[in-house]
Amino acid sequence: MGANPFLGVIYHWIGGFASATNFIPFRGIKRWSWEIYWIIQGFAAWIVAPLVLCSIFVPHPFAILAQTPHNVIAWTIFWGVLWGMGGITFGLSIRYLGLALGYAIALGFCTAFGTLLPPIVHGQLGAIAHERSGMVVLAGVGVCLLAIVVNGVAGYFKEHEVSRVELSQVGERDFNLWRGLAVAVFAGIMSSFFAVGLDAGKPIADLTRVQLVAAGRLELWQNLPVLIVVLWGGFASNFIWSAILILRNRTGAQFFGQPGRNPLRSAKDSGYTVANLDPTHLDQSDPALQKLSGSTLVANYFFAALAGVIWYFQFFFYSMGQTKMGKLDFSSWSLHMASIILFATLWGLVLKEWKGTSVRTKLLVTAGILLLIGSTVVVGAGNYLKTLEGAPVQATN
Repeated sequence: MGANPFLGVIYHWIGGFASATNFIPFRGIKRWSWEIYWIIQGFAAWIVAPLVLCSIFVPHPFAILAQTPHNVIAWTIFWGVLWGMGGITFGLSIRYLGLALGYAIALGFCTAFGTLLPPIVHGQLGAIAHERSGMVVLAGVGVCLLAIVVNGVAGYFKEHEVSRVELSQVGERDFNLWRGLAVAVFAGIMSSFFAVGLDAGKPIADLTRVQLVAAGRLELWQNLPVLIVVLWGGFASNFIWSAILILRNRTGAQFFGQPGRNPLRSAKDSGYTVANLDPTHLDQSDPALQKLSGSTLVANYFFAALAGVIWYFQFFFYSMGQTKMGKLDFSSWSLHMASIILFATLWGLVLKEWKGTSVRTKLLVTAGILLLIGSTVVVGAGNYLKTLEGAPVQATN
């Protein structure tokens, strides 16, 4: 199986679309607090989906993990735990900045750190920067960062052009640029450790590749067991934080139908709910009307789990795309993040998050989208040049 950077770019775009779309099912959730649906989507995304899909495409995945050195498993989980801390605060960045801008800022920092940390750790950055293909890839990363700055400026103008009433009408009642920026910076930096976790788990991928070849299966699936281990770490940190919130806020009864609130407010809201509360969502047999109906409760579980499964598909396709990027596969992270920001920005336009802004602001958003598209093309071209050069990257001492 040879490198095919342009096919890799397509896989990364599909993964980016999945990531940018995973928040959409949350809009269908009625009267649940953040910690309730977050841990349900996390269980689906970080435990169930990785195990099911890996078991389908990779024979005997647990036998592979049993052969992996314990220190590799431990470090992969450790980086996953740190990534999980970024995931916890990522939802807050969406709450304060909106879908489009929250993704752009948080994932912008995630892009820079996640792309550059693996080659820095391996002492390869100097060698990469002196090769023509490496310079093109790094230029693509630079274009991506420029696009993030452009989107950030657009967000600044948006805050000064759109009233609080208009923001509330599109589900951004808590829009706060500076608070959101602080949260997004932290979330972005911590989220970048997912790339380091994937890099730490490469020995798992190597063992998996041998198993796949022996079984006559595609090497395309070699990174799926790595995702299982990284996501174990991510689930651990998110589970602990969600459990703390459930105990502190006494929201555990919401699992069984007690109504709560949805702080993301990703749709038009009324009071503390994500949408106008229709009496049909409540159990009419309850005199106090303090219990969600069975159909609404089932729908909440469905939408939360659906969000998790959609989220996992981002890294399902990421793992496929990385196998196609050749010797400069570290750039996969930049491609992945750029595609997420691109589709999140487009979702923001569809959901009218930029309604009421000036022509100047809309032009900035458009420019940001075009720059992101350009960055993926440049990074893909750099990887293609590397396949033509053929020489391996040597680590520097």
